[in-house]
Formats: sequence, C-alpha cells, structure tokens
Amino acid sequence: MGQVIRYVPLLAFVVIAYNIIAAISVGMLDSTLFSFGLLSGAAFIFLVKDALILAGLVLLYAELSKATRTTNISIADHTLSLGLLLVCLVELIVVPFAGTASFFLITVMTAIDVVAGFTITITGAKRDLNAIPPSAM
Repeated sequence: MGQVIRYVPLLAFVVIAYNIIAAISVGMLDSTLFSFGLLSGAAFIFLVKDALILAGLVLLYAELSKATRTTNISIADHTLSLGLLLVCLVELIVVPFAGTASFFLITVMTAIDVVAGFTITITGAKRDLNAIPPSAM
C-alpha cells in the first residue's frame, strides 16, 4: 500500500472527495462544518468546500516536498499529476457540479503541483549534474 501512495498524486484524494460529495448532493459542499464568533463580532463559518480547499493546500505542500526527489518514482508521480490536471480541466469545463470557484481553486492547485513539480525536479537534476566533475562523465 505504501508503494502505491508514492505514485498517486495526493491531490487526487481531494478531487475524489469533491466528486463524491458533489455527486451525492451539490448542496453538501455548502454545509457548515462549524462556526463560532470572533472578537470582532463577525461569525467565522467553515464550510465543507473550505475544508476541501484547506486539505488541498496541505496536500499541495506534501506534493511539493515529494517533488524534491530525483528518482524514477518522481517521474511517474509527475506524469500522474499531469493526468490529474487534465482530468480536473475537463471536469471543470464539462461537469456541471465542478463548475464552481472551489473546484477551480482545486484545479489551480493541481496546475501548481505540475509546474512546480517539473521545475523542482529539473532544478535538482541540474544541481546533481553540476556536482559531478566533467572528468567523471
């Protein structure tokens, strides 16, 4: 199981959770998880869709830390992340319940994952190549 998780883009879990919740009922995304009053007198309301975006941000950080590896697994991970981005883009355009600002932000997170992942990996690979003396090549 641990080996499979290394290949799967973590943001896929957020996309899957969004799709399951929205498929059951789009209104569930606007359900309140909790709320409380702030000192300013304003009410802080945390919705299900806010929790999904927060989970996406946390998992995006984890994805960026995974991108620092320069192994064959990272190449597969980047490829799957690109596939997830394509799925999100198609879903955003075609699926009615995915045409929301929340899903757009999740799609942007997958795009950041793809661009940053490739950038970090290429930069790390260049650094590795520069560490090898020319006579050793």
